[in-house]
Amino acid sequence: MNLETTVICPGSFDPVTLGHIDIISRASKMFSHVIVAVLSNPAKEKSSFSIDERINLLVKSTKNLDNIEIVSFDGLLAEYAKERKVTAIVKGLRAVSDFEYEFQMSLTNKKLNPDLETIFLTAEANYMYLSSSMVKQVASLGGDIKGFVPDCVLDEIVERLSTNR
Repeated sequence: MNLETTVICPGSFDPVTLGHIDIISRASKMFSHVIVAVLSNPAKEKSSFSIDERINLLVKSTKNLDNIEIVSFDGLLAEYAKERKVTAIVKGLRAVSDFEYEFQMSLTNKKLNPDLETIFLTAEANYMYLSSSMVKQVASLGGDIKGFVPDCVLDEIVERLSTNR
């Protein structure tokens, strides 16, 4: 199924994980164009990677997907979607706690942009536990994050996070 539709797959991607790549890849099979929107989230702790670095990691990690566009933006996602004439957001869900937060965000975005829908994709079972925060914690304590992040960016991520000790 590949609908002739452009969707936005937003996130902070700090750093990108295999869970992120799974959701992006699955969305790319469902929709004709996926905008991966890297945003600065002031509610989260200080970023480990700059916006440009996160974009670079995503570009390397998605090079096999030809219908992906990776961009950065700040501000309201609902407004960015209007600017890009996009009517759907794709979000990955790992657990019930994700759903509560993402459901609130979905309703808020819908209030700000009534044409905007949110599509939830559940994480594959082998990625349900995986988050950027977990990757940062494991790496900062010297743990092995192979199998948590794409192999093509593993060394860059390990190098950065191991120096953040």
